[in-house]
Amino acid sequence: MFRTALRNVLAHKARLLMTVLAVTLGVAFVSGTLVFTDTLKKSLSGQSAKSYDGVAVSVTSYGQGRNEQGQKEGEPGLGQPTLDKIKALPGVDSVSGRVSGFAGVGDENGKLIGSGWSNQGANYMPVKDGKNPRYAFVQGAGPARADEVALDRATADKGGYKVGDKVRVATNGPVKEYSLAGVFTTEDGAVQAGGSLVLFETKVAQELYLKPGYFQELSVAAKDGTSADKLLADIKPLIDGKTTKAQTGAALADEQAEQIEKGLSNLSTMLLVFAGISLFVGIFLIYNTFTMLVTQRTKELALLRAVGANRGQVMRSVLTEALVVGVLSAAAGLLGGIGLAIGIRSVIGSLGAKLPGGAPVIAPGTVVAALVIGVVVTTVAAVLPAWRTGRIAPVAAMGSAHLPSTSKSLLVRNILGSVISLAGIGLVFLGVSKGGDTGRMTMGGGAFFMLIGMIVLLPLLSKPVIGAVRPLLQKVFGVPGKLAAQNAVRNPRRTAVTAASLAIGLTLVTTLSVLGITVGKVVDRMSTEKLKADYRVSMSSDAGSLDKSVAETLAKAPGIKAVSPQTAGYFLVDGDFRAASGVNPATIGQLLNVEVLSGSLDSLGKGEVAVAEKTAKKQNFTVGSPIKLQYDDGSEASVKVGAIFKDMEGLLSPYVIDDKVLSEHSEEMYIPEVYVNVDGGASKAAQQKVVDALGKNPAITVATQQDMRNEMGGMINTMLNIMYGLLGMALVISVLGVVNTLAMSVFERTQEIGMLRAIGLDRSRVKNMIRLEAVVISLFGAVLGVAIGIFLAWAVGSTLAKAMPGYALILPWDRIGIFLLLAAVVGVLAAMWPARSAARLNMLTAIKTE
Repeated sequence: MFRTALRNVLAHKARLLMTVLAVTLGVAFVSGTLVFTDTLKKSLSGQSAKSYDGVAVSVTSYGQGRNEQGQKEGEPGLGQPTLDKIKALPGVDSVSGRVSGFAGVGDENGKLIGSGWSNQGANYMPVKDGKNPRYAFVQGAGPARADEVALDRATADKGGYKVGDKVRVATNGPVKEYSLAGVFTTEDGAVQAGGSLVLFETKVAQELYLKPGYFQELSVAAKDGTSADKLLADIKPLIDGKTTKAQTGAALADEQAEQIEKGLSNLSTMLLVFAGISLFVGIFLIYNTFTMLVTQRTKELALLRAVGANRGQVMRSVLTEALVVGVLSAAAGLLGGIGLAIGIRSVIGSLGAKLPGGAPVIAPGTVVAALVIGVVVTTVAAVLPAWRTGRIAPVAAMGSAHLPSTSKSLLVRNILGSVISLAGIGLVFLGVSKGGDTGRMTMGGGAFFMLIGMIVLLPLLSKPVIGAVRPLLQKVFGVPGKLAAQNAVRNPRRTAVTAASLAIGLTLVTTLSVLGITVGKVVDRMSTEKLKADYRVSMSSDAGSLDKSVAETLAKAPGIKAVSPQTAGYFLVDGDFRAASGVNPATIGQLLNVEVLSGSLDSLGKGEVAVAEKTAKKQNFTVGSPIKLQYDDGSEASVKVGAIFKDMEGLLSPYVIDDKVLSEHSEEMYIPEVYVNVDGGASKAAQQKVVDALGKNPAITVATQQDMRNEMGGMINTMLNIMYGLLGMALVISVLGVVNTLAMSVFERTQEIGMLRAIGLDRSRVKNMIRLEAVVISLFGAVLGVAIGIFLAWAVGSTLAKAMPGYALILPWDRIGIFLLLAAVVGVLAAMWPARSAARLNMLTAIKTE
């Protein structure tokens, strides 16, 4: 029986290839994800460990702490006295202090080099022989004067800078020119992430990022013979354990490796989810394939039963075929996964991220996962066809090659499908009523049961749905159209399994598309309809806070009509921290479309506070209500509510106060953006005036309202395109499923096709009949998928409506039309080979076929 099973596997090479390909794609995605994340994890961990070579102990300051009253206390960092105490320990060889923050370098056109979030500046502090082991200089040396900097080699090459050149460097303040003292290579994470690193003289960096005389981190090197643990024990008594942490370099490297692993877990989970979808879709193809193979060999299997093989042996022979296919698929999928991992790495690299080098990591767990997934998925999908094979009576099988499903089995199936579907729909509505994250979790379970129920019910749905379009097909395409519709419902089980794969893929695609476009429109309205300003000034790539000089500079610039910073801060109200926005009371009404429900924004200029509607209702505030505040510096004040305004999430905090008042009581101001109006309204010339007024700062972005729309839309479209690409693999498997179904349909109707040819149906009409059958099946699955996708998008959207004012479901009919068109194209492409095979059948040979 084993030899028979192997012979049967090799006897149907085309079917075998399609089945292997379907499983291989899913296994490749799983193994590729594991190889990519394992490789990246090892490379980043190795890079992290390398960056701590020679560091016995690392001491990190978390800044000033806060007392029970919310006041800051303690030192802002690690001071020089602490460094000197550590340096004086007997086992210490050297101590290097580090302070860092944002620094952007402009190219010759003034554009920022690298990604804003990974553009860093730090101090250069030589520790031995005038050198620092963190940096290997390939040109020049480290900065020794206040007007000097050093650049990493990649940034220097991109900007075309050489030692001695003037370099424009932007931090959170105005742009300054420095002389380039040296170019270096480093394992620093900012550089490895595709950003830049600027090294300043230590005093300059401390003034820029912290406070003169203080460091954020100390790296301690040990003398020969001194263990890191011993040094750590000596250092701990010298530091404040509440705001400072000391650990060995090895422990810090392990901690960063753990953080890297956590950071990669989201990417890994997302990729594995889509791999699971592809494998789930592949199950239908495998099921259909083995059903077809068993049907083609019905008489052969009946003969085996007649000569002594029992049901168990026949069933095991089919499962053995599945096992062989599974092993082949797993092996091919593992190889494909390695290639996929290399491809993912190349794509990410082409987007500007600099990933560390290293050979692909193929862990034993990855190999085991590929084998288990390939074998288990294939075997599970083949169980039902194998079980049915064992139940076929030998005499009945020898008498007919086509054994249709009984009405009883379909009745049981329809009842079961209805129960599962209703349960799923009920869970979805329950999730809608709950709302929030809890509701969405419930909804996810409901969506799963809905899809399972739909798959079970598809045979029942196929007849009325396809029957409804049969008159149209007959009218437009004549006899081939009529025959195509009849053939599509001839075997409802097989039609259902084939349509299910397309339905699942398009359910997910439609849900994501509708949600993505709807949320995009809401965010667009939230960010621009309430914005009256001509321009929004912010740090590039949200790299940090603007300096307070930005608003001051713009206010004095010619042609500027109105300016207001949007300062993010907080204060204590009744002992609880409350987010606050600091604005310019005189101009905020010209820049933001604030809907005042009561009171007036002019009251901000009198030291009063404006409160958002939801917060006011929750706290029972009305205009004139007193509020006791405690500011960041610990000072207290009693202020009145001067206005109540409609909530403006994303633009203003629940409490709004005069920027001058907020800044007076804040040691560190965080200004994410400044809003600007210009004389004569927005134009390219006016935008350039704003850019010029800021000294052509490469780290600052001056965005128009359209730029903001594009920014929001671009992010959502990028996410959708990634999702489309990942789900595309499931659609490829769907194509293979349609090919299999049509091939089986042609095999079953060989005699019938011969008769049709004999009575006048020419080859072109035979091809049209097969093509139309494929299009009907594909569109049947697509329409169901789109309908369920719209329903799920509505359900998920209803849970977001409360958190997103103005949320209204938008159906992107253009994209839905494209999805349906693609489904039809899938049918046409899938029908090419079966249609050609059917048209080339010899009619006399076909008529004689049993």
